[in-house]
Amino acid sequence: MQNLLEFLLIHLVDHPESVKIEEIPEAHTTRYILHVHPEDMGRVIGKKGSVIDAIRKIAKIRAIKENLHVTIDVAE
Repeated sequence: MQNLLEFLLIHLVDHPESVKIEEIPEAHTTRYILHVHPEDMGRVIGKKGSVIDAIRKIAKIRAIKENLHVTIDVAE
């Protein structure tokens, strides 16, 4: 899952070297926190959250195939 998120983000942002994904295992789910360069924050979130929603939907499809529960957040 982390590889998928990293692939999506590095092709989306202007500063791919700043992309970091933090994986936090919780009780029944895994939480991924996306860290990007401040200038790329708007690209990752998109208008009205459309881009981050699309990333979450792609991740959900992958999680369902792998029988996982994941949440994705963007660090400030």
